[in-house]
Amino acid sequence: MPPLAGRWRRLFAGIVDIVIVSVISAPFSWTSWQYVWDSSKDVWERVPVQHGFVAAVVAFLYYWLLHAYWHGQTLGKKLFGMRVVADTGQPITVGQAAIRQLVAAVLDVLCCLGIIDVGWILFDARKQALHDKAANTLVVDA
Repeated sequence: MPPLAGRWRRLFAGIVDIVIVSVISAPFSWTSWQYVWDSSKDVWERVPVQHGFVAAVVAFLYYWLLHAYWHGQTLGKKLFGMRVVADTGQPITVGQAAIRQLVAAVLDVLCCLGIIDVGWILFDARKQALHDKAANTLVVDA
């Protein structure tokens, strides 16, 4: 099995991927305004509503499909010479890629758990984030 990928390279690859996902999903995330009745003030108030569901789906598909069908790599991982594999060293399966991304997405939504998820690699001997542990995957040199 190839050596585990370095933590700094994972960070920089993640930044590249976040920028790419942000550019791709920007047209799908917008803010609009709705009016809601405030009974305590007895008035209609205008409040912002963020439309981010489609952007979240775009992000999920980016990570899931690229990891599953592009040799375990996203564009950021390809640029920094890394890939995701099963913890046995075999190529990642479609199911593992889906579990990995689903756990990462859920932890990102739950307040600060996304930071704990990614920060876990700092203390883990196998440099696994929590989403890697859930999917039985490792990030290794490509």
